[in-house]
This record gives sequence, structure tokens and C-alpha cells, in this order.
Amino acid sequence: MKNRLLTKLLNLPGVIVEESQETEDTLILFVKAENKTADCPRCGQTSRRLHQNKRYLVKDLPIGNREVILSVNRRRLRLEHCQKPFSESLDFVPRKKSFTHRYAESITQQVVHSDIKNVANNNGLTAEEVESMVIYFTKSMLPIDMSNLRFLGIDEISLVKGQGKFIVVLVDLATHKLIGLVPARKQTEIERVMRQWGEKVLAQIEEVSIDMTGNYKSLIHKICPNAEVTVDRFHVVKMVHEELNQARIDQKKTAEELNIKARAKLFSSLKGSKYTLLKAENKLSPKQKEKLEQVKGASPLVEIMHSLKEELHQIFEESENLGEGTLKLLDWLAIAQNYYRKSVPTIKRWFAEIVGYFENRTTNGIVEEINNKLKLLKRCGFGFRNFRNFELRALLFWHFPNNLAQ
Repeated sequence: MKNRLLTKLLNLPGVIVEESQETEDTLILFVKAENKTADCPRCGQTSRRLHQNKRYLVKDLPIGNREVILSVNRRRLRLEHCQKPFSESLDFVPRKKSFTHRYAESITQQVVHSDIKNVANNNGLTAEEVESMVIYFTKSMLPIDMSNLRFLGIDEISLVKGQGKFIVVLVDLATHKLIGLVPARKQTEIERVMRQWGEKVLAQIEEVSIDMTGNYKSLIHKICPNAEVTVDRFHVVKMVHEELNQARIDQKKTAEELNIKARAKLFSSLKGSKYTLLKAENKLSPKQKEKLEQVKGASPLVEIMHSLKEELHQIFEESENLGEGTLKLLDWLAIAQNYYRKSVPTIKRWFAEIVGYFENRTTNGIVEEINNKLKLLKRCGFGFRNFRNFELRALLFWHFPNNLAQ
């Protein structure tokens, strides 16, 4: 009677509790599979002929406040015509693992919302044990379903500031989910990863959004025959913002060479004005708008460049089709070339890819959010000692079952 109640309480389909032992903190359950037969992995035939009982211990979900340890009997069976006996397959516990599948899922879910070190401490585990469960469970989710991939984003980030080591981030722009990482920004490495998706997936990709630094255009044309290459507005605006901010810095330096009174006026106006200049003007607070007017009054050059920055924002926001967006951008370039001497030549080189944005208005901006989360993961990885494990850890945040990671 007790064993039947424990079997029901354990709630593992097809598993029977034979006996139990317990302490104040731990419950040990001796379990076996309810089915008395198993299929031979070599010939596929079913056998019920027992060769040997073999028990080992695995961790399972706690019951109440007590740790649960299962003493699992993975029986070995044999067939007359097979030379070697075989072990039965148990759905609830992975082969050669010391935890059940559902326990690994529970620990992995905790890691999604925390980090390895804290999860290990909270569950009385080592960091290595938690890492093992996370890697196992993440691999069980693979491969990621790419059947609906149509819009791909490619970007690169440096996880370790100042070391010049970049990884490439691959994102499904329709679902806003990470779908892969590449350990280096070499074309051969990117191609190797993308080829693993299969020719069918590569052929169905309609658009690939890239930045203007990586030389990925030729690669996309090579392996994605039906894809249009576009440059996302996010990268164009970011480049213009950087040049505007550099002009602000240069103006401050110039101010130091002027007479004291003029220098004081310029310096006080330009100091701390970076985010006021770069933020969309229609989103500024009254105080920020006042600061912006001070900056414009102190530096005519910055005033003109800020006005051009705002016009560029409006072009991307308000253009309703490819023709309108193309004409407006051409007009903007004609005026801006005297002020944005670095950005304008780059925009001209990538003009066809940039105006392609106005077709589907595909945005790569979500990649920045993903990049920030990847950097956070790197800082609190606690135990992920190689790139592949880090990639698996990262995929959890966007592909954990039932979207619990979102």
C-alpha cells in the first residue's frame, strides 16, 4: 500500500516504487520500469529475458522539503541470437547521468532566471553539477527549428572589451530570437555554422540584415541564393551619432583655445550634452530641451549636424516606400556631405543595401538587446569554460520550453 502511494506521489509514468528508505532530509526510492520487456538496440526485437539487474543512484525533484534520490534498476536483457546483452532504455533518466530529465529541466529553468553559482548554492549542488545539467538539457532542445526562418540578422560583438576578439551573432529577426553564435568573424567560420542549417533553410531566407563593417555580403550571395542583403537603419543612425558626438568633443577642444569668456560659454553648454544631442528631440524632457538650445546657441556646427541627424531619423520613420525613401536619402546626402565627412561616403558605398530597408522595414535593432544579454551571460557564466558551452547557455534565454526565458 505504501509503495503504491509513493508510486503515485513520484508521478513518473511507467515507473514503479518497489521500496523506500528515508531520513529527516532525504527520501530514497527504489524504482524500476513497469514494462517487463525492452527492445534490442541492435536487432530491434523485443526481449523479456532478464540477464542482470543493475542499480545506480540519480537525483530527482524534491518532495516537500526532502531531497529525493532514486535507486534505479536499469535491467539488462538478452536475446538468444544476439551475442551481447543490452540495457533497457528509460525515458525519465539519461544514460550515464546522475539526474532525471525533469530534475535537469528544473535546475536549467532556475539558471535561466539566475546564474550557475546561485543555483548551485540554493540546491546543494556543485557548479560543475549544475553546468552538466544545463548542457545536457540544452542539447536535448537541439536542433533549433529553422523551418520558418525568413529574415536573418548578422552582427558582431566583443565579449571582452579591449581584446579585439569578436564573435558573430545570428538572429531570427521575425521572432527576435538568437539562433546561433560563431566563435570568430571569419567567413569560413560563419559559412560552416550556417551550412549546418541545411540547403532548404538557406534557400528560404528572403532577407539578411548586416552592418557596414563585416564583409558578409559576398558570403550571403554565395550561400543564400534567394536573399536580399540590407543594412539596418540602426547601424546607419549609430554611425551618424558617433560622428555627431565626435564633433561635440572637437568643439569642446576648440573652445579651450578661445578667450576665457567665450570658452566658458561653450564649455558649460557642451559639457554633459552627449545624450541630449543623440536622443530623439521629440523625446526630450523640458530640461533637456533647454540644454539642447544652449548647445545650439554655443556651436553653430553642432546645431546643423543635430538638425541633419533629426532629418535622417524622420526619413527612416516616415518614408512609406522604397521610392520615397531613396529620394529623401539622396537629398539628405547632398546636404550632409559637407558636415558628415565620414558617414556620408560610407552611406554612399552601401546605398543600395541601406535603401533596401524601405522595402520590408526589417530592423536589426533587436540584436543590440541580445548583445547586451550575451555580455551579461559572459560575466555571470560561472563554469562555462568553452565557447560551445557558452553558446548552449545563451540559447536557453530564447528557446527554453514554453518561452519561460522570454
